Amino acid sequence: MTKPANTSTILHRLAKSWLGHTLVVTQTTRTWLLVFSLCLVFVGPTNAKPKPEFLIVGTGGLSGIYYPAGSAICRIVNRYRKQQGIRCSVESTRGSVANLNTLGSGDIDLAIAQSDTQFHAYNGTDVFADMPANRHLRTLFNLHVEPFTVVVSERSGIQTFDDLKGKRVSIGRPGSGQRQTMQALMTAKGWQMEDFDEVHELTAIHHARALCDDAIDAFVYTVGHPAGSITEAADSCKIKLISVSQEAVNSLVAQHSYYQRMRIASGIYRGVNRDTDTLGVRAALIASTATSEDTIYHIVKDVFENLDSMQKMHPAFEALVKQEMVPRNPQIPLHEGAIRYFREAGLLKSDTSANQVSLQTP
Repeated sequence: MTKPANTSTILHRLAKSWLGHTLVVTQTTRTWLLVFSLCLVFVGPTNAKPKPEFLIVGTGGLSGIYYPAGSAICRIVNRYRKQQGIRCSVESTRGSVANLNTLGSGDIDLAIAQSDTQFHAYNGTDVFADMPANRHLRTLFNLHVEPFTVVVSERSGIQTFDDLKGKRVSIGRPGSGQRQTMQALMTAKGWQMEDFDEVHELTAIHHARALCDDAIDAFVYTVGHPAGSITEAADSCKIKLISVSQEAVNSLVAQHSYYQRMRIASGIYRGVNRDTDTLGVRAALIASTATSEDTIYHIVKDVFENLDSMQKMHPAFEALVKQEMVPRNPQIPLHEGAIRYFREAGLLKSDTSANQVSLQTP
């Protein structure tokens, strides 16, 4: 049976390996070699790769803008996975409310959500009233604007927002951004579900077929433009976009800082030849304090320094501007990792902290 090597033998082998010849091992030499060996054990190789970190981004339906937004972010971040050790993947979800719920439970790491939903999740209000306020949420950066869009079939005879009463309307799935905005508008106007002939809860992927097959008269969608489901509807049947009544818009904008007046330009969709006035929100990428400052720093840096690439990935991203993507009055405090990059890039004052960035109030 082979006799185990003693310490002196091991040190001889190490010395020969390191120095290229046999070394006479004295007690002093043995001590120094042991110290050197321990240093190698604890320090490790100098070219060690970063420990892999796997992140999931909650997005939205496949035909909306959140899914391509999350895909664009992950595509950029994954370019640097060898250097940074971050691997990013997207998950299709029901939208803003579902994303922030899942982020709160720790089942995803990043979430795309609209501004009103962000506010309610952070403060435990509205659709989040039955849950504790999630004060661990943090903002990374703004994305595209999202006008509340009312799409009707031409044959429905709908001319104004008030004409939706008595019609067959899809108000969005529970947990979706459009459902939340529609309910806010209904409250402002004093409407009830019973005011519609039929209420549908379709996902965006079913909007076009339902509208053009005359299964519904209208659907609402809080989304960046152009949106796939609206393009599909416009290419399949005659549609119109309906302006939201200014009285309701003025009321909601005055009461809630997360809403703003918006206009959908004509010419985006076939047959829609006039501008549409409405209200809307802004999407943002949200994380929690559970994700480290370094990880968030790298994500924000990767996206901002490759913004020209992201702008080419979807028409809705063409209007993204770095200065507007930096949240000035966010619904949720900025993540320290985001602040670190914004300071470094000169997009925030060097003395700005998460608590010094003004939060919006209801």
